[in-house]
Amino acid sequence: MKTSIRLAALAVAPLFAVGHLAAAQNVNGNHEGGGVEAEIRSLNAQEVSALLAHDTKTLAAIWSDDFVVTNPVNKLVTKQQVLAMMESGALVITALSRQIEYVHVYGDFVVVAGSETATFAGTLPLAGKTAALRFTNIWTRQAGRWRQVARHANIVPQPQ
Repeated sequence: MKTSIRLAALAVAPLFAVGHLAAAQNVNGNHEGGGVEAEIRSLNAQEVSALLAHDTKTLAAIWSDDFVVTNPVNKLVTKQQVLAMMESGALVITALSRQIEYVHVYGDFVVVAGSETATFAGTLPLAGKTAALRFTNIWTRQAGRWRQVARHANIVPQPQ
């Protein structure tokens, strides 16, 4: 699993300036990036709270204008599309528990990965279901603030 996460991080690294790879730090140890890790963890907690409260204003501030997500139903959607689905009531999350298992700082971008349990409502295909998810969130510094620029979330298949 750690190999998969590292490969995912390396796959997105070219999107954020190759020079930052040389400055990579694992903030799970006692490195100077510890403040960044705390800030990113706080932003992740704010995101969870905003999703549960249907607070699209907070989400709009946390997510970059070019934010894109591969969602649990394997659709690629933009920030504007996700916010519109929430505002229309199509996407409703009634319970969300996020466990961050990995945080790594690469200069001006951060990879966060872990697991989630989400209960959905609304009118989307997952409405009425609780799903176990694996996620990877990518954050970058834009105009002096950390913003989430990409997310991938997939459903963990349940044993038959």
